[in-house]
Amino acid sequence: MLQKLSLPCLAAALCTSAAWAQTTPGQTDQNTHAASPAPVAYVYVSSRIGNGSSSEVFAYAAASNGKLTSVSGSPFADNLGSMAVNGKYLFGSNLNGTYIDAYNIESNGALRYSASTDVLTPNQGCGYASEIFLDHTGGSLYNSDYAANACSNNTYETFGVVKSTGKLTFLGDAGDNEEINSALSFIGNNQFAYSSDCYHFGASIYGFQRKSNGSLTTLNINPALPKPPANQGYCPYLAVADPTNHVAIAVEPLSGYGDISGPYQIATYTAGSTGNLTTTSTYSNMPKVSVGGITDMNMSPSGKLLAVGGTGGLQIFHFNGASPVTHYSGLLTSSQVDQFFWDNSNHLYAIGQNAKKLWVWTITPTSYSQAPGSPYTINAPLNVVVQPLPL
Repeated sequence: MLQKLSLPCLAAALCTSAAWAQTTPGQTDQNTHAASPAPVAYVYVSSRIGNGSSSEVFAYAAASNGKLTSVSGSPFADNLGSMAVNGKYLFGSNLNGTYIDAYNIESNGALRYSASTDVLTPNQGCGYASEIFLDHTGGSLYNSDYAANACSNNTYETFGVVKSTGKLTFLGDAGDNEEINSALSFIGNNQFAYSSDCYHFGASIYGFQRKSNGSLTTLNINPALPKPPANQGYCPYLAVADPTNHVAIAVEPLSGYGDISGPYQIATYTAGSTGNLTTTSTYSNMPKVSVGGITDMNMSPSGKLLAVGGTGGLQIFHFNGASPVTHYSGLLTSSQVDQFFWDNSNHLYAIGQNAKKLWVWTITPTSYSQAPGSPYTINAPLNVVVQPLPL
């Protein structure tokens, strides 16, 4: 049954809360007689307002059972698309395409504006504020900047985060090609990050090394694709790392130029000491997915569960490090799922733009179920991000 929250009169932040938070979110007022249970996470969903070019941000407090409650003041009139959190700030790409804005996350989960950074000026006005992500420390923020390098090719802009204000300091660009097409995912050592794409059906798995100041340099690697059946090949898409040095990459089988010959499968790679990726995945040991065209992948904080979403729904796999990924759940929903994040309490939060829904599931390696109150209706969800709280 659909339930709409009342709206009062808005690869990576899971491990940054302790270093960045100034206050303990969810603290109980000492003057109250009965303390309500502390939330386990704050959930933020940017949503387009009507059919216009502006948006607002819905904020929710998640209980230990996954049930959501609106944060006081939500929705917030913050014109954001992509978002990222580091325990102290929520960062968002402003829909005007020029700025990345920073908001203090208050102790009750509310958002308070702090600073804006023009991300076009460093590249002579080219590109725009797009998909953003953080490293594991929360001190480096990256913008997947399309057509920013010489106003043609794609690049990753690197910014240092000023801890006192949330203002961003430009550190440089990394990458110079059309294959860059998504956020990077950092492995556990925070030194190497990866993604993949198949621009014009040219397979590319690429990686970057993070320097001590947070800036990125391109890794000179060309990882092999899994061994396919005879007369076939693979197109990779996206990458997501576990807490150690393993990376999951979705691969789509092709029998010719653009001729899809089967559903996506999930390959597993291992990152070596120099950042190179190796795999033992083959056509026969990779599981097939049931979600159609893949839209997103996300690894649980433990690294034991992999969520894969697409045009035909969302399903969960057991992730086994360097060993083959194995099937776990069937489709948790058959609606298109566009993006999702885990908290540290076994909850997965997902949005569906066409379905106009926010789902919440409780998922462990041995059980999964939809949380009380889920799904919630949101008019036009654009992006979701989750700030886990101290347990």
